Amino acid sequence: MPTTEAASLARPRDVIRTLRGRPASEGAGVKLTRVIGQPGLPDLDPFLMLDEFRSDDAADYLAGFPDHPHRGFETVTYMLAGRMRHGDNKGNVGLLGPGSVQWMTAGRGIVHSEMPEQENGLMWGFQLWVNLPAADKMAEPRYQDIPADSVPEVTAGAGTRIRVIAGRFGGTAGAVEGGTTEPVYLDVHLEAGAAVDLPLPEGHAGFAYAYEGTAEVGGETLERGTLGVLGAGDGVRAAAKASPARLLIVAGKPLREPVAKYGPFVMTTEAQIVEAIEDFRAGRF
Repeated sequence: MPTTEAASLARPRDVIRTLRGRPASEGAGVKLTRVIGQPGLPDLDPFLMLDEFRSDDAADYLAGFPDHPHRGFETVTYMLAGRMRHGDNKGNVGLLGPGSVQWMTAGRGIVHSEMPEQENGLMWGFQLWVNLPAADKMAEPRYQDIPADSVPEVTAGAGTRIRVIAGRFGGTAGAVEGGTTEPVYLDVHLEAGAAVDLPLPEGHAGFAYAYEGTAEVGGETLERGTLGVLGAGDGVRAAAKASPARLLIVAGKPLREPVAKYGPFVMTTEAQIVEAIEDFRAGRF
């Protein structure tokens, strides 16, 4: 595991607000927690939604997410535990296991399914929706399926490990290639007493989400299940106090474009939403 020295921060970001997720249900009844995409935080341009799914009760997840369409944005699935098999109407198939990532660009349209490949045990992970600019909403769909051992992991001082899913940390490039929103997606592991400065591009919108333990981020205490919206600056400082903590640090370039949303379709105008519905019903995805 390589060691990376993070640059010192000239303008550390503060957490400007915090909130907790709300219970939700998607697919065929999968129980999850919606963090972004709820009334308290409808979106955080360019991020449209963040869900955490976590349960060791098969009744909460076994029905999965049968065939459903998407158009106009990207979905990012990051698994911590459990196995999820995906397939689509283009013939693509894949299996997501612990530590793996799928970055799917739905573009002009795709119909896919995400089904648990287990009948018991812990299923835990996240799905993030990232908007696409108007010019790219009708691009060809594509997948980046990334196994766990292809996600770079670096140390940044004693007691700190960082999985670099997208963007860069120090001299290490993330596993995900490209992206019009220039995304940064870091999974940060902190042992008790550890701290790290995490550079982020100036001008990017960003958030921190504590998913295990309690972290001190941008001047705020984030307990498990708490999201902190980051203010302006060139990065954020994260620390764990008396016990270990794990958190996601995510940032992206705001699009500042109109957003029209209807279920699994995200476009820039209502007319385009109507067109998406008609195309899906006519089998043109």
